[in-house]
Amino acid sequence: MSPVFRVIDTGVREGRANIAFDPALIELRQQEKVPDTIRFMRFPPTALIGRHQDLSREVNLDYCAEDGVGVVRRVTGGGAIYLDEGQLGWELVFHRNSLGIANLPDLAAAICNAAAAGLRELGVKARFRPRNDIEVDGRKISGTGGFFDGDILIYQGTVLVDMNPAQMVRALHIPAAKVARHDLDSAEQRVVTLKELLGDDLPDMETIKAALIRGFTGMLGITAEPGEITEAEESLAKQYFGEEIGTEEFLREIDNPGSSDKLLEGTHTGPGGTINAFVKLEGPTHGLLQRVLITGDFFVTPPRVVFDLEAALLGTRLEEVEAVIRKFFDDTDIDMLSVSGDDFVAAVNDALMKREGA
Repeated sequence: MSPVFRVIDTGVREGRANIAFDPALIELRQQEKVPDTIRFMRFPPTALIGRHQDLSREVNLDYCAEDGVGVVRRVTGGGAIYLDEGQLGWELVFHRNSLGIANLPDLAAAICNAAAAGLRELGVKARFRPRNDIEVDGRKISGTGGFFDGDILIYQGTVLVDMNPAQMVRALHIPAAKVARHDLDSAEQRVVTLKELLGDDLPDMETIKAALIRGFTGMLGITAEPGEITEAEESLAKQYFGEEIGTEEFLREIDNPGSSDKLLEGTHTGPGGTINAFVKLEGPTHGLLQRVLITGDFFVTPPRVVFDLEAALLGTRLEEVEAVIRKFFDDTDIDMLSVSGDDFVAAVNDALMKREGA
């Protein structure tokens, strides 16, 4: 018998309220108070940054404030994205045993291939492109990402239905190097919408949702049934909003850490994303790491791994940094990491190379 997933649609919600629904859904699924779920959602104009990203580096805060664009930090990793009512968000929240696939990379591939199959039903040549994009002829129509929280997986994606790419470019600081990696002249050309592809044949949102559901059920071997949003979900989402997701403290948890002239900044970019390391030294000869802050658009599951690594590096002698990082990754249970220990070593070493006398 195929697993049954509830289908809900939380509609257009303010960005932080939308994100606050995620940990509520995860927690209640862990407690078996709600079933495996497919959720659809939409956002007002919103700049949405990844869990470990530097706010000011990723978002044009002045433009967003002037133009009424909300700014939100996700609970998932990955890069910054711009969303508005013209895009459809989707996510699956379910127990790791439900699909019979044990590890996150294989689950991500299965889910992305399923979403791409659904989009192909609409008449576009959608294909999964590792590590986390769904593309049409090399242009992104859906970005995705997710993580395990215990035995529960949340995996999210978007479908670019209709949007103004110029608005996206004004709201976000998109590195030229990221565009260049895809051999495109501008960030606008990096993405494509269903509207651009289908023109007057663009289906409505209900048709797009139905196509995605058919992709998920057909490719993942599940059954989807319409369901209701519970009072417990709404109540817990409000709690997460008030205590964490909706607060300025959470949004600005990582914000322009390199502004201090006492911090050394290093960066490393590999196939799995960019890592930035901000390092402060102490001791008579500045031979100890007083603290390290790590940011970037990489994926890591669970997200706390990055904070644990930062804690492990406190007080480390400079000559022992590489060994400590490698031991940390050898000893830590990590479900998925799009980058490697070598990448973190390279980012921290790049920062240390900038100290006086190096």
